[in-house]
Amino acid sequence: MGDRAGVTLYGVIRSPDEHPEPAAAEGGARTPDSRRVTASWGAVALRPTDRAAQPSGAGRSSVADLGMLLVCLIWGLNFSVTKIAIGEIPALPFTAVRFTLASLLLWAVVRVVEGPARIERAAWRRLIVLGIVGNTCYQLMFILGLAHTTATNSALIVATVPTVVALIAWALGLERVTRRMWWGIGLGTLGVVLVIVASGVEFSTGTLHGDLLTVLAVFCWAGYTVDLRRLPAGVSPLRVTMVTSVAGTPGLLLAGLPGLFRLEWATVSATGWWALAYATLLSLVVAYILWNRSVQTVGGTRTAIYMCLTPLFAVIAAWAMLGERAHPSQAVGAVLIIVGVLLTRW
Repeated sequence: MGDRAGVTLYGVIRSPDEHPEPAAAEGGARTPDSRRVTASWGAVALRPTDRAAQPSGAGRSSVADLGMLLVCLIWGLNFSVTKIAIGEIPALPFTAVRFTLASLLLWAVVRVVEGPARIERAAWRRLIVLGIVGNTCYQLMFILGLAHTTATNSALIVATVPTVVALIAWALGLERVTRRMWWGIGLGTLGVVLVIVASGVEFSTGTLHGDLLTVLAVFCWAGYTVDLRRLPAGVSPLRVTMVTSVAGTPGLLLAGLPGLFRLEWATVSATGWWALAYATLLSLVVAYILWNRSVQTVGGTRTAIYMCLTPLFAVIAAWAMLGERAHPSQAVGAVLIIVGVLLTRW
């Protein structure tokens, strides 16, 4: 199978001279060998005419790494930015507004940059389900969970995302997780624990409801990340982000509608509007595009490990923007996080 650029799915990147593309049988049907090769989930093999126009595997990986570092910085700052915004706009209306604005913006950008595109019906269904799971369900579970537990508990539970993604991808046979990657995930997660527990963790019957909702949120985001890998190669990260955002917005808008009618918008300060703009343009539009691109390029496990860096950036941002004090153990955690990311990615 291929797209307009002549890209064909293969399990790994191979030279066409080493493994020529299987010929089609009479009537245009693929041979059994062709079906076997194209069924595997992996990177793309380029036809000779397209190789000069496409970046190398190492080049794509480096761009994905830089993109994920930016995502971690954006999401790390977003904790403090959102905390400021929610002080003026309640959480559910805030989430409904930012997803509605982001969906409209993404739709306009896709129309201008890519124009209309033909997507198979099966791919449409998968994208819609991904939008509901990765946006509607994840956001609602996360927000409602945060309302019934502590921010520290929530951050600690969300820090398990890289491990959950690796386990799901490994169990489904979608990605090969090496021993070094498991060590990297373990060290990164341990580092996150050290960064977070310095603020104090309190698991009790009073936080159980919120903790369980946050666990469900983790599985929603992990499922979204893993299933992105199974999308057809011809669907760009920009279009994936647009369709999944649009699909996830109605549920969030419905949940936030009562609060939207009650909110006195005239009382929202300029700071609140700037926080809303940041959370919409950067935390949603830019970060989601980069996340989806990284998953499609290097896989869910290698992408999710970067989430270990987000709490580190969040602590630095809270220190700089909110005056929160850092703890020496968080420096040790930072070192473990960096080592874990390096082990997993290289």
